[in-house]
Amino acid sequence: MEKVYFIGAGPGDPELITVKGQRLVSEADVIIYAGSLVPRQVIECHKEGAEIYNSAGMNLDEVMEVTIKAVKNGKMVARVHTGDPAIYGAHREQMDILAAHNIDFEVIPGVSSFLASAAAIKKEFTLPDVAQTVICTRMEGRTPVPELEKLELLASHKTSMAIFLSVQMIDKVVNQLLTHYEKDTPIAVVQRATWEDQKIVEGTLENIAEKVAEANITKTAQILVGRFMGDEYSKSKLYDKHFTHEYRVGIDQK
Repeated sequence: MEKVYFIGAGPGDPELITVKGQRLVSEADVIIYAGSLVPRQVIECHKEGAEIYNSAGMNLDEVMEVTIKAVKNGKMVARVHTGDPAIYGAHREQMDILAAHNIDFEVIPGVSSFLASAAAIKKEFTLPDVAQTVICTRMEGRTPVPELEKLELLASHKTSMAIFLSVQMIDKVVNQLLTHYEKDTPIAVVQRATWEDQKIVEGTLENIAEKVAEANITKTAQILVGRFMGDEYSKSKLYDKHFTHEYRVGIDQK
């Protein structure tokens, strides 16, 4: 029996799918892709005769019906998700169903939108003496979050944060962040990172809601917040000429 490949397509730029992911898409007999966020160009490498389904208009039962039927008919399936499937990818429920049917599957990681957004604003989440932790989270909406993961509680760490699926509630996001972050904390909103129509709005917690409204950003955007976007930080020890490690002796010890 063939297997199912859950493939991270990346944030949008068709060239940001991995080499392995692209190869598997090109070999698949059946491709089910999240067409609302995965551009069609990502799967244009498909082979002649491949069956293609856009899961944007399908529910879980329909997706799994196509998948299970294909595998039982000896066909290889590429299930193409946006970004990386492990982050808000909703692929665990699919994998559990496949496991219940004794169908083998594999996950191919991809570039998440929070990483693409950091690249878009040319910043690094982890800076010595500024932040060594990145929190990926979302505001509570129709999908609740665990009580201890409320945004205002996570904000108490005052570290680098990437907030998914929440820009439509930017006022609430700001209010909850302000319970711990200062008003002048840098914040950026990146809409459709790496797409041709990518849009970036930068500001502080004091003015970002107004800027987002002016830019008419209401969905498909990452919210990045933290002092990592500032200009004050310590240099890494890794490349410090005085620092000795496994591969190099510091100049003071030569």
